[in-house]
Amino acid sequence: MPTPESFHVIGSRQFGGADRFYVRLLQGLNESGHRALGVNRQGSPVAQALGELELPQRHLPLASKWDFLSPRRLKRWVEAERPRVVQTYMGRATRLTRLPKDGPSVHIARLGGYYKVRGYYEHAHAWVGNTKGVCDYLIQQGLPAKQVFCIGNFVAEPATVDEAELSAIRDRLGLPTNALVLMTLGRFIGIKGFDDLLAAFARLPTEARGRPLHLIIVGDGPLREQLHALCRQLELDGRVHWPGWQNHTAPYFALADAMICPSRHETLGNVILEGWSYRLPVVSTRNPGALELIDDGDNGLLCPIKDPAALAAALIRLLNLPDADWQALAAAGEKTLQLHHRREAVIKAYQDLYTQLATARGRIGA
Repeated sequence: MPTPESFHVIGSRQFGGADRFYVRLLQGLNESGHRALGVNRQGSPVAQALGELELPQRHLPLASKWDFLSPRRLKRWVEAERPRVVQTYMGRATRLTRLPKDGPSVHIARLGGYYKVRGYYEHAHAWVGNTKGVCDYLIQQGLPAKQVFCIGNFVAEPATVDEAELSAIRDRLGLPTNALVLMTLGRFIGIKGFDDLLAAFARLPTEARGRPLHLIIVGDGPLREQLHALCRQLELDGRVHWPGWQNHTAPYFALADAMICPSRHETLGNVILEGWSYRLPVVSTRNPGALELIDDGDNGLLCPIKDPAALAAALIRLLNLPDADWQALAAAGEKTLQLHHRREAVIKAYQDLYTQLATARGRIGA
């Protein structure tokens, strides 16, 4: 690979929303002609994903606050190759990246949440938040407003799935071919509100719009056994389906008729964007991310957080919509996605920011 224009450093061993966005952004930057190098932990899901895409990457331990090797080696790479930007993701990578204020590269910390700033992020040269709320929070924490920038996320383009694959998944899950499918996905942790969703689903009729009503929950995590037990307790076995963690989620979006985000907190809500990309109507709790994305009744439906009865009412509201209104709700969501979270627009925003910050540092044309 020619000399990289930017390094992108992440220390996670998970493959959550931030990690998936990291992979998508590196792919998009490189496909647009910008030479972006991934720096991550060897053997991590991120490293595997970049390898499958044949994207350039290097590896560092990025182990803990006592990892003295990673900062030194990264600093040597930066001094030798002089990328315009070193962009870090989440606390571990940002804390371990220490670049001089007057050095050859601009350190941008990208945040997708309301994380602790002191000790983790304040030493960066500039900051990107993926929502207005995150940016406001960073400024409230004392970071200089003129160095805080808002650039949203984009999600993967919807993939086409053939009927044979969908049929195989239906058979494996025991999903009727004529089922009306509600879907959600994420890690099985308390903040995602899947227990609220199960309690809400138990309040719904077994049929809707003349079809058997089913729920698919894609994901895994530490609350798996508790959620499965709650499902049995609510006598929902056979109507709720658990395909497990899936890196290839397109078939489940293709099976779905509507998308649900029951989270108690989401900074942005990638699941909402993903649902819109597959032209699905979305029902969400009033979490911070959803409130920035959804205008209730226009491009989605909103309900209170941690309130199964209210979530059930919102789902019944959706299920009772006339076909034309159902389609209009989904179309308005897709339009919002195209207006504000298109892949090309987000990639261009990052490239423009890199040029702006490098130019301000005196590296015009670098």
